[in-house]
Amino acid sequence: MVSLDVIESHPSRIRLRIKGVERAYANAIRRIAISQVPTMAIDDVVILENSSVMFDELVAHRLGLIPLKTDLNRYNLPEDCDCKSALGCPKCRVLLVLDAEATDKIRAVNSSDLVSEDPETKPISDLIPIVKLAPGQKVKLEAYARLGKGTEHAKWQATSASVLTETGKPDEYELYIESVGSIPAPEIFIRAIEKLQKSLEDFSIGVAAQQ
Repeated sequence: MVSLDVIESHPSRIRLRIKGVERAYANAIRRIAISQVPTMAIDDVVILENSSVMFDELVAHRLGLIPLKTDLNRYNLPEDCDCKSALGCPKCRVLLVLDAEATDKIRAVNSSDLVSEDPETKPISDLIPIVKLAPGQKVKLEAYARLGKGTEHAKWQATSASVLTETGKPDEYELYIESVGSIPAPEIFIRAIEKLQKSLEDFSIGVAAQQ
């Protein structure tokens, strides 16, 4: 008999006890949580001005690794969006603008300086450092965020940890999922279950079509 018990549940983490399933299926949920649950991340950066000591490529790289709050019900994956445009549209892309300048003293530019066109799609923290500017230096850019999956790049991973352990009882496991902050951990688990179910359904349809 299959059963699921929630041992611990918070927006940042969830721990569950899964009974009555084969390890392969339980491990599939763990792997999907890491690699298949999409999140928003900055993927394209247009540098308009950068007089800091940091190269444009490094600034863009740091921006890409800033976790962004993600509402999966509001945006489409680029490949699923009906705009079919390489530039994207409001259904699959979000613009964030950074315009910072140091005047008379050194200034630390943080994630709080990123201004998003969608107030709900923003960095999970205001305190993530981007670059330091000396007096007279400036950085101005446009950053475009889109949905992606961990299989494409680590910056789209929804989890910082996803671990499956045996409890010592037959067909019983504990699954621990920790979110990077983009999506609540309980939602990551639910999305992973939905993805596994859809993959199995697609596989069954494919097998039936071959018969």
